Amino acid sequence: MTGMPAPPEPLPHPVVDNHCHLDVVRGDGEALSVDDALARAAAVGVTRIVQIGCDLPGARWAVDAAQRYEALVAGVALHPNEAPRLPDLDAAMAEIERLAGALDAVRAVGETGLDHFRTGEEGRAVQVDSFRRHIDLAKRLDKTLVIHDRDAHEEVLAVLDEEGPPDRWVMHCFSGDAAFARRCLDRGAHLSFAGTVTFKNAAPLREALALTPRDRVLVETDAPYLTPMPHRGRTNASYLVPLTMRAMAEVRGDDLGELCAAVDANTEVAFGGSW
Repeated sequence: MTGMPAPPEPLPHPVVDNHCHLDVVRGDGEALSVDDALARAAAVGVTRIVQIGCDLPGARWAVDAAQRYEALVAGVALHPNEAPRLPDLDAAMAEIERLAGALDAVRAVGETGLDHFRTGEEGRAVQVDSFRRHIDLAKRLDKTLVIHDRDAHEEVLAVLDEEGPPDRWVMHCFSGDAAFARRCLDRGAHLSFAGTVTFKNAAPLREALALTPRDRVLVETDAPYLTPMPHRGRTNASYLVPLTMRAMAEVRGDDLGELCAAVDANTEVAFGGSW
């Protein structure tokens, strides 16, 4: 199957895609220009995007894009799978700190965290060290902490408890069950749900979504990845958020317009204000 999926029906109220990688092109070659991606998203009610940079080139790109496009704000960090590959973590973190403080439109430090799926035992100590440094940076600069957690629920919470979370933190692409959701919520998290919540095998994730208070729910794409049903496996983009939002409203038994309005407001709270 070629080409991007057809646009879904627009949402009744605007929302923010709070985690996107506009600079990343998947191996299948499907891609949109930034201008086209923003236009398609706005046409269906996704009027703002948080662009996340996961390595030094991506972080630089995110900061530049946030300067050029009013619809964008940026997050900058060293992804947990990136940190163990770096020859000089100190130098890389110094640049991340410079970029994080470059302008108000850099709202987040992230995505950082722990990934036990793609990084083996040999790289995990560096991941933890990097995660601790990012937590400290978010607190010192009063930025939102955006956490990547893959197969590392217990370890992520252990580090957060040791370091103390910042005032605002987001569990990106939440992947836990109801019990883990409660533990994150008890620590002040906003939980962000991606297209994975629409997958057939995601019943525990839907249970977590159902119990999350409306004022803590966010939506994201993680584009170009994690495309919602019925387009799973194809290239994701922010204009497909309405598919996820409709599924989320159905799972929660919420009115779609009311949930969209809440998610829009929640994103401003989670990321330090409007833009």
